[in-house]
Amino acid sequence: MSYVLGLDLGTSSLKGVIFDKNGNIVGQETEEYSLIHEKIGYSEQLPQDWIKAFEALMNKFTEKINDFASGLEAVSISGQMHGLVMLDNYNRILRPAILWNDTRTTKECMEIKQKVEKELLNITKNQVLEGFTLPKILWVQKNEMDLWNKVSHIMLPKDYLVWYLTGEFATEKTDAAGTLLLDLENGEWSDYLLEEFQIDKKILPKIYDSIDIVGVFRKQLQEKWSLKNKVKVVAGGADNACAALGAGIINENFGMVSIGTSGVFLTFEKEVHDRYLGKLHLFNHTFPKSFYSMGVTLSAGHSLHWFRDVFARGKDFVELLKGIENIEPGCKGLLFAPYIMGERTPYADSNIRGSFVGIDTTHTLDHFTRAVLEGVTFSLNDIKTLMENEVGKKFKKIVSVGGGAKSSEWLQIQADIFSCKVVTLKTDQGPAKGAAMLAMVAIGWYDNMPSCVDKLVEYDKEFYPKESNVKPYQSVYHRYKKLYHSTKEICSQTVK
Repeated sequence: MSYVLGLDLGTSSLKGVIFDKNGNIVGQETEEYSLIHEKIGYSEQLPQDWIKAFEALMNKFTEKINDFASGLEAVSISGQMHGLVMLDNYNRILRPAILWNDTRTTKECMEIKQKVEKELLNITKNQVLEGFTLPKILWVQKNEMDLWNKVSHIMLPKDYLVWYLTGEFATEKTDAAGTLLLDLENGEWSDYLLEEFQIDKKILPKIYDSIDIVGVFRKQLQEKWSLKNKVKVVAGGADNACAALGAGIINENFGMVSIGTSGVFLTFEKEVHDRYLGKLHLFNHTFPKSFYSMGVTLSAGHSLHWFRDVFARGKDFVELLKGIENIEPGCKGLLFAPYIMGERTPYADSNIRGSFVGIDTTHTLDHFTRAVLEGVTFSLNDIKTLMENEVGKKFKKIVSVGGGAKSSEWLQIQADIFSCKVVTLKTDQGPAKGAAMLAMVAIGWYDNMPSCVDKLVEYDKEFYPKESNVKPYQSVYHRYKKLYHSTKEICSQTVK
């Protein structure tokens, strides 16, 4: 049997899924690792932990799948975006990776805006935000100059794993687009931006397309797991791009909502354009000359996890959500703003913080729980509304993936608030599936990406908007949109 391995290097774990040529899942494993929060707003991780997680996955697959070592043909990796990994000239890690949800770089973002705001938007099609890679580089230049002087290689998280496997310093366009150093239209590092911020192009990895083969497993790794084939390593893609591919988002009228630690609403774009003016992200998609736009809610699933851990400790999520179906839309006036880690879209505000508004003595735990789900969904609806207003998007179907697709009640809330049909996937393997699909096309199992999508992407449950809920939610959403502006000044005075 022949296999490909799709990996998803996420914020909290590395997930691996094995597929055969028919698209069947032969095995899947997950290895967790920890985050480092040294100060408020700091979020870091040890790249060494990603390697340990990968090796643990490989050991498990070797033990559990009899012909894994003889059948593995290719590996492709999706990964968390925007992270900064730095190596010295001996390829040693210089410091923990600074992750996408790290918000220490507000001052650096202001400096970038003052210096090249118009040029940055023209070149990258994105505005500067704390989560992106360029502000992190500037922060290191300013605060850790001795370390910066030792930097020989800069890369993104998944690309560190690619280097470990192949010895090649490589990235690809979907992830490079999230650095704020990529000329999006030309698919190359921007000489102008590199010069402005004193970054030597030599320390940046070579840029590939997502379906390009970067190299093969190092000899010692081939031998370590007794691999029969010279296992090919495919360039892979950013987690959101791979998730979109795995959900079949290759049509302009389809949207995808992904609720994990953060929340994403994205859609396919057939060309580079300036119509969003930086209000939404515009990145390369996983196949050549294709793009996608997206917005991000920083604390989506994280809001529910936080709420459960603080107010309902000991309950699992099934138990926690059990009673929300009896609560009417709008939760009797209770609103939740999911800004507990700041917000990205549509406000790009690292100082804003979350809130419950409208509490009275009749509210129960079920009201608060449903309010959290509604607040997260309203935040994602902000993104959908921007797409509709700015470029006239008309969504026929929204594919819901991640944690938000595991609850029928939450899926119905999504359909009602989005006022659109919401569907789930028969097999939701997240970005790991999209990564595996890239490998399948790269090694010739499929002729092109659309044929791979037609074969492997199957939809399951459908949720239609309930007319009795849509209009009330429109009224509640109108109130929700006032929360940010009503609490902005208070938060700016208290967040340090």
